[in-house]
Amino acid sequence: MKKSLQTGIFFGLTSGTITTLGLMVGLHSGTHSKMVVLGGILTIAIADSFSDALGIHISEESENEHTTLQIWVATFTTFFTKMLFALTFILPVLLFDLSIAIVISLGWGFMTVTLLSYIIAKSQNNNPLKVIFEHLLIVAVVVSLTHYAGDLISRWIK
Repeated sequence: MKKSLQTGIFFGLTSGTITTLGLMVGLHSGTHSKMVVLGGILTIAIADSFSDALGIHISEESENEHTTLQIWVATFTTFFTKMLFALTFILPVLLFDLSIAIVISLGWGFMTVTLLSYIIAKSQNNNPLKVIFEHLLIVAVVVSLTHYAGDLISRWIK
């Protein structure tokens, strides 16, 4: 049961961070609209949380190593963790100018991935700095690509 909870929490937090930041940054660079970014966050919190939960559910079933209860624990934990964590990115957008909110959200996201990476590295007796660097690099690549994608789209649309 502990592994099922851990799977859902770690997957939900990681996916909630990367997809929400990527979407926020891409929508911001493409539209500069607070309303569009808020709509994107809500979309991620609902649709992508269900999608990831179903993905975990099917993945866990395909391994044929888990009980039905373990599969459903991982499914619901993924859904609720991702949804609730994605919703945390709404607060900065509501409270601050959008550009400032994006910076705050990036800090929140990078801090979350750093903490998760540290926990994983320590639990596996790996070098935390290596694991943290690897994971933050992936987040930075996603954020950069979505930023430039938003820029390109806004230029093509105008």
